[in-house]
Parts: sequence; C-alpha cells; structure tokens
Amino acid sequence: MLALGMMIVLSYMVGSIPTSIIVSKIKSGIDIRKFGSGNAGGTNIIRVFGWKTGILVILFDILKGFIATSIIARLYFDSALPFNNRTPFEDFTVLQIIAGSAAVLGHIWTAFAGFKGGKGIATAGGMMIGIAPIEVLVSLIIFTIVFVASRYVSLGSLSAAVAFPLTMVVRVNIFNVEIAGYHTLIVFIIGISLLVIFTHRANIKRLVEGTESRLTHFRNSYKKGNRISS
Repeated sequence: MLALGMMIVLSYMVGSIPTSIIVSKIKSGIDIRKFGSGNAGGTNIIRVFGWKTGILVILFDILKGFIATSIIARLYFDSALPFNNRTPFEDFTVLQIIAGSAAVLGHIWTAFAGFKGGKGIATAGGMMIGIAPIEVLVSLIIFTIVFVASRYVSLGSLSAAVAFPLTMVVRVNIFNVEIAGYHTLIVFIIGISLLVIFTHRANIKRLVEGTESRLTHFRNSYKKGNRISS
C-alpha cells in the first residue's frame, strides 16, 4: 500500500504543476487566474499572451498526464499493486489508470495554487494517449472541427469529451473491434468525460445564455487591466 500511495502522490504532484500560473508570472508577473476567463489553463494563456505561449502550456499540461501514465506508473510497476487485480486489464494498465487519474485531479485541484487549477482536458488527453490513442485522435479531430466552426474552445472541449466514450462504443458495437477490458474501460472513460464536463459547468451556463466569449481577440488583455469573462 505504501508504494501505491507514493505513486498516487507523485502523480498528483506532477499533475499539480501549475504551468499556466508559472508562465504568466515569468512573462508578466501576473496571476493568469485574475485575467481572461480566470481559468488556470492553456486556453486562457492563449487569450492573454497569444498562441505560441498558449500552445506551449497546453503541450506541457498534456505531458503531465503522459508522464504519470508512462513513466511514474512504470517506476512502481513491481510494487504498487497490493490487491488482486480482478479487472480484465493487465496490472500495468490498472496502474496507468490510477496514476493518470491522480495527475488529472492534480491539474484541476493543484496543491501549489490554492487547489484552483485548470479544467483538466489537456492532462486527461495526455493520460489517455497511452491508454486509448485512437479515441484521443478522434476526439482531437472533433475538437478541431467544432472549434474552427464556432471559435468556442469550451464547446470544442465539451464535444471532444462526449466523442471520447462514444468513439469506443461505436468501434466495439458497430465495427466489432476487440478492445481488451472494454466493459471496464468504458466506465472509466465515461467517468473522465463526466469530470471534464463538470469542470466546464460555468462555460455550459454561458453557452446556454449566449454570453460565452469566442477565442478571437484577447491577446495581452491584461495590459488594460480588464477581466474578460469567457
């Protein structure tokens, strides 16, 4: 149990690295949570600092989830599973799920910034790259299409969250693709998708009300001292 606990804590701490807050402090000495949408994520960095900086933050947030599932889980592979694995997954996959989930929770509720972090979409994506890469690819395509058409990052993220489990359901039940541990994995994936939707609840409200802001012209908005609700 000690090894499992250490793996969870380490994964959570890696996920808790507040990339967007660190970058905003380094670039301009500001707390990104006080500008743009108030969210500590890559999308808000794009709003305030532009695409290049935002993409860098998003890639690092993806890397956090990938490190948890592909490196930290492997470090504890020989000692971190103190219970009898009754799932259809291999032991390593079970550890990947546990470590990746801890990283996502760390990103959303970061220990380094008052437990107020981002929405978890990028870190969850990094986690799932090593577990369900085809579903990640389809979700990324859906996100891109919805975002390009609407310019709403939140709508794109929500669409990707819904597409993720649906893709697996369609592959297995319509195209008869065999996915090891499907009946267990689909429950976990639905849980991750619901968590992402939950963290976007304020965005959903604004989308319904028609007050959600599109990602178009927010670069360097902090210079005017204006908080943009988006």
